[in-house]
Amino acid sequence: MKSLLNALQEGRLIELTDNHKPKALEYLATLIEAIPDIGVEGGITEKVLAREQQNNTGIGKGWACPHARSLRDGELVCAIGWSPAGIDYGAPDGLPVHLVVMYFVPDAQKNAYLKEISSLAKAITTRPELQQLQSLTDLGEVRNRLLDAISAALESMVPEAKARMIQLEVKRAAVQTGAEVAAGAGLLAGQARHLVPVSILVVPGGATVVLSQDRDLVRLLEGAGPLAAQLGQSGRVEFHGVELLVRFTTTYQPDRVLHECVALKPASTPA
Repeated sequence: MKSLLNALQEGRLIELTDNHKPKALEYLATLIEAIPDIGVEGGITEKVLAREQQNNTGIGKGWACPHARSLRDGELVCAIGWSPAGIDYGAPDGLPVHLVVMYFVPDAQKNAYLKEISSLAKAITTRPELQQLQSLTDLGEVRNRLLDAISAALESMVPEAKARMIQLEVKRAAVQTGAEVAAGAGLLAGQARHLVPVSILVVPGGATVVLSQDRDLVRLLEGAGPLAAQLGQSGRVEFHGVELLVRFTTTYQPDRVLHECVALKPASTPA
């Protein structure tokens, strides 16, 4: 369950603000593509959606595990999305999906992926608390429920003595939720983050316009100085604890540029 634990420690747990299945999958794919070593892969959204059309990845009890495979080398990684209201996912049991665990599976990691997904599915079917997702109210509770799933899965994967050692690592990860990576404006270590859709309109010679339903985020980003130039160059910007990722860019005549983004922000964004 290493990749699931890594996702929690590295902040790849988000609240999904759109309950439309393709949009939710697109947001999670964007989060995986933001990992530096994987960003060069590209096309993860298209791979996930194409596979989903062939086989529904809902595993029941409110869980789904979509994935994208790759021929390149690398580590097995995942991103996790929580939908408080639930997504009409078309799962076999007909229940809405509240937790989506999306995997990126390099060819050499196929066996590791199969073992992890099998252990996770077994934990979900045998632990009632992992089936009661509709009662979760915030990302802290979601994180704890995922740590329960990891612990339960580890018990079936390794000898008891080794399982106890790994469970200590899981508990330490839970304690690290509020610890800062570094002084200043760094992201919080292991902190679950909110996902907020943001549109940024760039007009040469004029002010950058930020469009979002999050008032504090608009104020923060409109004061970010050379934000537009950085987005155009790298497609990714970190500013005062907020990570901004470009999903796609559209150019309008005569010289307007619209960046459609997602912002990953802590529960409290500095103003």
